[in-house]
Amino acid sequence: MIPGLTSVEAAQLLLAHGYNELPAARPKKLWRIALEVVREPMFILLMSCGTLYLLLGDYTEGIILLCWVFVIVFITFYQHQKTEKALEALRQLSSPRALVMRDGVQVRIAGRDVVPGDVLFLHEGDRIPADGRVVESSNLTVDESLLTGESMPVLKSTVEHQENGAGSVFSGTLVVQGMGVAQVVHTGPETAFGKIGASLHSIEEESTRLQKEMKILIRNLFLVGIAVSMGVIAAFYLSRGDFFQALLNGLSSAMALLPEEFPVVLTIFLALGAWRLTKNQVLTRKPSAIETLGSATVLCTDKTGTITQNKMEIAAIWIGGQLIYRHTFAENQENIHSLMTTAYFACPPVSVDPMEKAIFADVAAFAPCTAVAAAVKEYALSHETPAMTRVVAAQNKPGYTACCKGAPETVFRLCQLSQEKETEALQHVSVLAAGGYRVIGVARAPWTSEAMPDAQDGFQFAFVGLLAFADPIRPEVPEAIAQCNQSGIKVIIITGDYPVTAMTIASDIGMNHNHQVLTGQELQQMSMDDLRQKINEVSIFARIVPEQKLQIIQALKANGHIVAMTGDGVNDAPALKAADIGIAMGLKGTDVAREASSLVLLDDNFASIVAAIRSGRRIFDNLQKAMSYIIAIHIPIIGLVLLPSFFSSLPVLFMPLHIVF
Repeated sequence: MIPGLTSVEAAQLLLAHGYNELPAARPKKLWRIALEVVREPMFILLMSCGTLYLLLGDYTEGIILLCWVFVIVFITFYQHQKTEKALEALRQLSSPRALVMRDGVQVRIAGRDVVPGDVLFLHEGDRIPADGRVVESSNLTVDESLLTGESMPVLKSTVEHQENGAGSVFSGTLVVQGMGVAQVVHTGPETAFGKIGASLHSIEEESTRLQKEMKILIRNLFLVGIAVSMGVIAAFYLSRGDFFQALLNGLSSAMALLPEEFPVVLTIFLALGAWRLTKNQVLTRKPSAIETLGSATVLCTDKTGTITQNKMEIAAIWIGGQLIYRHTFAENQENIHSLMTTAYFACPPVSVDPMEKAIFADVAAFAPCTAVAAAVKEYALSHETPAMTRVVAAQNKPGYTACCKGAPETVFRLCQLSQEKETEALQHVSVLAAGGYRVIGVARAPWTSEAMPDAQDGFQFAFVGLLAFADPIRPEVPEAIAQCNQSGIKVIIITGDYPVTAMTIASDIGMNHNHQVLTGQELQQMSMDDLRQKINEVSIFARIVPEQKLQIIQALKANGHIVAMTGDGVNDAPALKAADIGIAMGLKGTDVAREASSLVLLDDNFASIVAAIRSGRRIFDNLQKAMSYIIAIHIPIIGLVLLPSFFSSLPVLFMPLHIVF
């Protein structure tokens, strides 16, 4: 056992490395929000006219003009504050507590106080507070889905087994089974969790299409407005000789030409849109994303936790040469009872492992068992023998029963199956694996003596059958995908899972995928031009790492697509920020993902995305109608402002204040 740190050493390391936490995005101050609003060209025009009125001594009109600016700033500020409060309520993963060795004794400290060199004691249900290397392991299994996107827990071992990160644990991941000891290597921004968060600062957010078009329109109208205004001032002065009235009439003509109602309409429409989206359980962090949402052409989605529920469920059972799928479990309770109860007794009584929780749930539903699974002896899972055995008291007879579950090949070896039977069973394992299922074997053996063998291979196991697990699809997803297809929105799956699993999920939810999958390894060898060409044909990307998610988003945007991206993990955050519309899961999503997104799903319901897109299209349509109306009413206003400049017999009909009203 590594002795750990002393309190003095820990204090020095804390000063050197800082607290074990990520720099959080601070809420915007009132002056920052106001500055962002008043930098818009239309607001600059309103402020210029109001200021000019004040300078000319007409305080009433000047103050009224400037009041419009403060009204819109207030609406924007209110919407921002409402969003920030809702986000604060969603912060569920606060800094975890950590059990460490300090001064030779185990103490529990705040996760933010963990420093490099600390010795962590990890138990089932703990959220790991920092990156470290495993120094002791007893069936230590960790759920890394928030970091990698893969739903299956990873078995950890000591540093001798470094392949695929088996000797390392990472901040933010969850211990689902077993226990272990790890020595902290990285904390705070230096962790894998923190590096992904830090990479967000290098991604620049682009203006929305409407914002770009508005800036071009306003620039052009501004140039035309200056020319017209100068002409009106000259004509008015030459015809009437009153420079003050000529100046005001020139300003009136500029304001008649420029649709200064645009910022008011945009602010109010987007605020109303955000309010309506809240009723669909969608929180708007950036109101401008609502307009973009309506014009989305591609919806990129993570698989784990977004399309699927990020939990395990028994999808199929193979027993006695018969393959039984879940929808027929109720009809085959008698056949599956022995397999399910054996698997149940092979599990500890309390577990957070997703597969063991699935076994508990299905035993209760399809093979009720009232016996308590108190083990006389347990044999833990290991890299050498990826199977676990629990010896329990035999039911209704003396002696014991050894119940085993684990990797099919290991269970076949423990059962000493004949070549013929093993080949037959392996064929079924291959069929189930090809369907995207995670397969385990189940076996049992009678035992009469109180003296137990030293290892699992000391029992004479009899093979019982196979359990196939799947991460179930969210029930609302197929209908939502169908609506996307009907609306002309291309759906793309980007996952860290295997190609076969991704293809199966895509088929189950009704995606159009042409049976093509692009893997991370293939993508790594492509240039951006090749990817841009290939991405038009492919809808499934498998074994993808976080950096590649960002590449895919950039390639889609380079092809002219308006990209919406959904996700929940830290690994999704860079792509969420780079997408035109980032959509984070509010319940299971991480803080990093939520802060990088434009929209947050409060109910983690995939169908809410489709409802939000529908609302976005309606809002965009309403905006177009409003803009058309504004331009239409400005045409006669322009005429009424210009006429007095050329016909001295006509009085001045409109002043800037009248036009604003």
